[in-house]
Amino acid sequence: MAPTEVLAGQHARSVADLLRPMGGVTDLAAHPRAALDRQRSLFEGATPAIVEPTVRFAMLTGSVTGKERERVSEGIEDGTIDLVIGTHALVQGSVTFRDLSLAVIDEQHRFGLHQRMALKGKGSGDIDVLIMTATPIPRTLALTYYGDLDVVVVDEMPQGRGPIQTRVVRDAPARAAAETLVRQEVASGRQAFVVCAAIDEANRNQVKAAEAEAIRLRTEVFPDLRVELLHGRMRPKEKERVMDAFRNGSADVLISTTVIEVGVDVPNATVMLVENAERFGLAQLHQLRGRIGRGPDASYCVLFDASDGSNTEARSRIDAMVRTTDGFALADEDLRLRGEGTLFDTKQSGMPDLKLARLAEDLDLVKRARARAFAQLEDDPQLVAHPTLLEELRRRFERSIEWLFQS
Repeated sequence: MAPTEVLAGQHARSVADLLRPMGGVTDLAAHPRAALDRQRSLFEGATPAIVEPTVRFAMLTGSVTGKERERVSEGIEDGTIDLVIGTHALVQGSVTFRDLSLAVIDEQHRFGLHQRMALKGKGSGDIDVLIMTATPIPRTLALTYYGDLDVVVVDEMPQGRGPIQTRVVRDAPARAAAETLVRQEVASGRQAFVVCAAIDEANRNQVKAAEAEAIRLRTEVFPDLRVELLHGRMRPKEKERVMDAFRNGSADVLISTTVIEVGVDVPNATVMLVENAERFGLAQLHQLRGRIGRGPDASYCVLFDASDGSNTEARSRIDAMVRTTDGFALADEDLRLRGEGTLFDTKQSGMPDLKLARLAEDLDLVKRARARAFAQLEDDPQLVAHPTLLEELRRRFERSIEWLFQS
């Protein structure tokens, strides 16, 4: 499950490339009998043997409609589709899995806890869950620290990628320098992103503000460059046209909202300008920065900070972005700034369950407490020798313990 159709489509293409050599086919090609349904000519020879594919896979998103959607849904329900790649459409009530055993949730920070639980709930029992993110949300990071999630850290960049330098801009001369950098990179044959702060794509006023900013940049700042605009309220075909123009080099600058946060891979793009960076969270900023640095050339992320000196939290976020490109280090900072939220409820950040300790500051104490608790359960799994402790656990957590196992 991926948060956008762009990313789901990218995964579907990758899956096709991966499975094709071993006989995998898309659901559209997974009906070899269809070609044999017509009456054969006497001159065509014997009916060829039907070779069943080894793996059938399909994509299910909001744009899959009508008979195609019915066929995909039926394939998921009867088990003829082995692997399905999709968006939030996967957790809709009308989608039923015959035997879901593994759920992979990409860009986990983009989904709410209830959405992630809904996908896990599509299985008939306990299923394996793999969650992937470059910037774990505070709740997820807390679960890794408590030891309730196994963690694999990919701490190396893919081979052949150039470094990313991050800068912060807080005055007019530095802004002019950043705009000059865009022109220099374009003159060298490369491309740039400019992100406007329409954080809520459903908010028409914010999208209009982004459109107005795009017009200003196009007419006043970069009139000599080929500029395209992209935002979430555009029709799918128009979005696809704009992205294709940027991918194939027909556009020099893409002015966008956060719709490009995930699933956009343009190795030739080397500059990212983020307007009003103080309005974005650390996870969003890190994801946006990840749209550049995907090729061999050095890349530059420029964060325009319009906050005043009293907004210490915004400045801490931006300074952390300048300091490191490590997603886990940024998640640690996010945990420190926002809190881990509640493990026994749905809050994914904010005030914790702990009354005195703070996970970010008292990690060693938490690890020692966890070791003691596991040792106690190893020795006395039913807490028969500790009835007072058992009663206290029931009193505090009996109605909320299931939240602890939701990642």
